[in-house]
Amino acid sequence: MEQNLANAGIYLIQSSFGIYMILLMLRLLMQISRVDYYNPVCQGIVKLTDPAIRPFRQLLPTIMGVDLATLAVAFCVQMVAVILIMTLAGYPMFSVLYIAWVLLGMFSTIFNIYFIALVVMVIASWIAPQSGHPALNLVYQIIEPICAPARKLLPPMGGLDLSIILVFVGLNLIDNYLVIAPLAQFLGIPPGIIIGLP
Repeated sequence: MEQNLANAGIYLIQSSFGIYMILLMLRLLMQISRVDYYNPVCQGIVKLTDPAIRPFRQLLPTIMGVDLATLAVAFCVQMVAVILIMTLAGYPMFSVLYIAWVLLGMFSTIFNIYFIALVVMVIASWIAPQSGHPALNLVYQIIEPICAPARKLLPPMGGLDLSIILVFVGLNLIDNYLVIAPLAQFLGIPPGIIIGLP
């Protein structure tokens, strides 16, 4: 019974903190990509994340388009989630190793957002190619910085933008073979513990 309660608590922590982590990382990507902030979806994300970020903004500046305040809040949210989950799972409440776990989880969350955004873009290009929906506009604007370099290597041919395949391959290589999965294994991250990692 205690194990079931602990598992339920872990699930609730991962769900609630995970959603907020995604919003924070989306906000970071919105700032890096310089998306249209008049987009209602962007406005919603800003309103949901601003109360937590505002206190950090006075201490941490934005450097080369990267909002350090958003990164600091994301780090804190992920760290609190890790501490709560590890405590419920019966592990030590804190370890220096958790810092590396948190940073890798944040990095992985960004890759997950890019991957989902690419899938949404591909599906939308077939179902609603001329749609002006605010959510789709946000998706296009977020992925443009990673798609533009690939488009230079593989320009559209016959109306088909095959450069998206290069981006998918690149993301999968970094995620599963070169950086994220190998680092998670090297750091001994238990599966299903860190938000953003499988």
